[in-house]
Amino acid sequence: MAKAEKTAPSEKPKRGMMKMVLGAILLLAVGAGGAYGAFAAGFIGETGEAEPDLPELVRKGDADPYELPSSSKDDAPVVHGDGGSEYRTAYYSFEESFTSNLADSPALIQVELAVSTQRDGRVLGWVMNHELAIRSAVLAQLAATPEAEIYDVEGKEALTKRLTDAINEVLEENEGFGGIDAVHFKGLLVQ
Repeated sequence: MAKAEKTAPSEKPKRGMMKMVLGAILLLAVGAGGAYGAFAAGFIGETGEAEPDLPELVRKGDADPYELPSSSKDDAPVVHGDGGSEYRTAYYSFEESFTSNLADSPALIQVELAVSTQRDGRVLGWVMNHELAIRSAVLAQLAATPEAEIYDVEGKEALTKRLTDAINEVLEENEGFGGIDAVHFKGLLVQ
């Protein structure tokens, strides 16, 4: 009996130690699995998705890597003033005018438009590329304009805001980013 008593107590600490080692291994496995799951779900680490390359504001005097070629042959270098916005403004003029009926009126409106942006040249490139869809959106806005709105300054400002929003909506739909800051009237005629 003395032998049985001596072997039994020595096995109990081994079993306890074995349980602790197995428990530690199990905890490590669960922790590693949880970490992998969190990483795969994007909770930790990089998700692998790159941020979209959106047009950026261009400071006065900085080069625009996306600048559109100028149509003028004798371009003088642009000199920006020290005041006002720290960003340069670039313009695009639509070559053809826009003519539409006005809402609930026999009157017609004819406008010549330009757009402006302080973002890089991609925005104006997108305007040129999607000019057909932009023309359609502008004509829809003009057709929804009441005649009385055209005759006062507030109405014209509201119209330019709606036209800006319509153009940005077309660009966002097609390119994922608007970028037009304002629409400008080069000419406006109501008959």
